[in-house]
Amino acid sequence: MNICACEQRTVCKNGSRNSEFGVSILPVIYIATLVCLQRARTMPLKSLSVLLPGIKWLHGYTAQDAVADLIAGITVGLTVLPQGLAYATLAGLEPQYGLYSSFVGGIVYAMLGSCRQVTIGPTALLALMTSRHTGFGLDSGPAYGILLCLISGVVELGMAVLKLGALVDLISLPVTVGFTSATAVIIGTSQLKGLLGLRGGSGSDFINTMRSVFGNLSQVRRGDLTLGLVSISVLLLLRRLKTVKVAQRVRNLRAQQLLSGSIWVVSTGRNALVVLVSSVLAYSQCKSQDSCPFILTGKVKSGLPSLALPKFETTIMGKNGTEVPQTFEQMLSELGPSMLILPIIAVLGNVAISKAFGGAGLSPTRELVALSLSNICGAFCSSMPVTGSFSRSAVNHASGVRTPIGGCYTSVLVLLALSLLAPYFQYIPKAALSAVIISAVIFMIEFEVIRPLWRCSRRELLPGAITFVMSLAIGVEIGLLLGVGADVAFLVYRAARPVLSVSKLQTINGMSYILIRPKHSSLYFPAIEWVRSGISKALSTHGTAPVVLDCAHVHDFDFTAARGMGSLYKELAKANVPLFLMSAHKDISVILKESTNIDFPTIDCPNDLESLVEQMPDFELHLQVTAPLVESKMLQTVEANATELSKLTTSSA
Repeated sequence: MNICACEQRTVCKNGSRNSEFGVSILPVIYIATLVCLQRARTMPLKSLSVLLPGIKWLHGYTAQDAVADLIAGITVGLTVLPQGLAYATLAGLEPQYGLYSSFVGGIVYAMLGSCRQVTIGPTALLALMTSRHTGFGLDSGPAYGILLCLISGVVELGMAVLKLGALVDLISLPVTVGFTSATAVIIGTSQLKGLLGLRGGSGSDFINTMRSVFGNLSQVRRGDLTLGLVSISVLLLLRRLKTVKVAQRVRNLRAQQLLSGSIWVVSTGRNALVVLVSSVLAYSQCKSQDSCPFILTGKVKSGLPSLALPKFETTIMGKNGTEVPQTFEQMLSELGPSMLILPIIAVLGNVAISKAFGGAGLSPTRELVALSLSNICGAFCSSMPVTGSFSRSAVNHASGVRTPIGGCYTSVLVLLALSLLAPYFQYIPKAALSAVIISAVIFMIEFEVIRPLWRCSRRELLPGAITFVMSLAIGVEIGLLLGVGADVAFLVYRAARPVLSVSKLQTINGMSYILIRPKHSSLYFPAIEWVRSGISKALSTHGTAPVVLDCAHVHDFDFTAARGMGSLYKELAKANVPLFLMSAHKDISVILKESTNIDFPTIDCPNDLESLVEQMPDFELHLQVTAPLVESKMLQTVEANATELSKLTTSSA
């Protein structure tokens, strides 16, 4: 018997390495928790709140707060249950993984988060990006999804430690709109198979998905199509139900409050209501009949997820049907750019939601820490990548949540559903889940931004259009990178080609001068040749006159630009054209002096020119110079003037 047990342990050793590690680490976590609690007792409340910001919510936490958080938590829970199941299907995973991803974030964010409305969990966007790595068959889907969750958390934690949350500022609003609109279109089309009753995975490739759908229209199932269209119609109508002022027609105040509250509950819990009704319909139709008119979700694993490390190796299905082992390096190679782009997108969404509900006083670093630990801890509970959900956060806000502890009540509801309701989830029609996703992502397509952009800044439409088209044609990661690259290219172009305002003016006493006024606050090395060319054209157009460079709005020079200014000063001096700096900041003068060893003449106003010009005996006010930066052209101009003068003298004679 002992030999058999040893053999059994030997056979299962490789397959259960992660589970054994998870079980063995439980005592360590338990001891570490006891130590942390013991140290927390001796720490001052202020120091403890810095370590765990969520503790401040417990200070003065009343029964009214608990009731409000309970109501909000249950309301959000009724929203996240059908969404979690649907988003797991969208990610190419079994439905229970959506619920595994829905409870850890609420608990972690309650301890570390700073915005009471934010709810952490699976979203359609992250589910779509995860689905690109979960279609290799066997058990590789969950392995890739959970590993991506862990890596996302680590990257986000690194961003928090290095205070790189400002990286999301590189993604402009047009690029964000193009990205979210493209992903909404991809997500919507990926659910057409479930809506039409077509077999096969949803996929994340827009072009191939549309080709597959149109190629199999003859196999559309009427039952699924009818249920899907009716579900979408009901969901959209219930969404609009909030705006209907039916309760105002009732005179009784209590009846009016009861009616308005009932309408709000039905409208807010519309996803759960549609899924429940469609599941009852499917149960009644499929339980007693051999053929079911709907494609069902299938068996959902009951019970809580095991606490274990993510798998760092897996097996996929090869082209000839054989099992192909994948090492950790091969898994990382497959995840590729998603390991960086997915965390940035998650941070972008979470920070945007926090600012929308909590204002500008929130700390992006703290939000990064809360989000990163939600993903890291979730990876030990078989979670796919998570972030803040705008729709559920809006529901949380409308439900009157008072503290982030409401997320704990949502997590408890999800855990109860996993323990008690999982056997009944198998009767949920896939068409109903597809309807839930489609009705949610429709409103992610932001058409309303195009008109103001067209009126105000048409140039910004280009990066958004590039992002949208390339995301549909190639992939969301490449599309986002190309959109950001286009934005950065525009910024570099503006730095290299600053706008120069050129005008010829006169002082009080009538001395002419050329005023060059840059409209940018910095002059860097790509722009110096542009400035020199602009001054040359100004002298060609307006004739020879002192050049005044207005530095009132210029606050920075780099070394190369400063050396270029020195060369420009010397070339103009050879052409007897003085160069002055007007209203130059002290730092600018120091940079130019240290870089060129030239004391640039500076003035405070144009009227100071005359006194300085009089001290320059080589300056000839009426010398006509057409191209002062090229000495050969200067000589040609002087010779031409001499020739014309001799012709005039001859003719007069």
